[in-house]
Amino acid sequence: MSADFLDTNVFLYLFDDADERKRAIAERVVADALTNGHAVVSYQVVQEALNVMTRKLGASTDDARRFLEAVLDPLWQIGPSPDLYGAALDVRGRYGFSFFDALIVASALAAGCRRLLSEDLQHGQRIGDLTIIDPFRASLA
Repeated sequence: MSADFLDTNVFLYLFDDADERKRAIAERVVADALTNGHAVVSYQVVQEALNVMTRKLGASTDDARRFLEAVLDPLWQIGPSPDLYGAALDVRGRYGFSFFDALIVASALAAGCRRLLSEDLQHGQRIGDLTIIDPFRASLA
């Protein structure tokens, strides 16, 4: 079974007290990912999640470290490399994504994922064997 790639926004909704529905979806997706091991993240997702947690959400260093160890680290499979950056540039050139969105797509492709779960990209768009899925769409919840 192919793993899903989880974008940063999936993790950030774990801390959203304003949108119970999205938080519940994020909790379900992340719990399933950790229980079944069928999800992947990249170094970029780790960096973005920890940055937002500590800068915007006010998480303490200790809380961020616990989240890193318990949630992000077990899913972390993709690191930076010249090949990954080259692939991101190719995705950017072909699909017109911002560089950072292209890096997420390139990471998902490098991991062999069939689905990229993200609220930030076009739901249903296919890039090779990868399909972008917005897990927070009302029709999917």
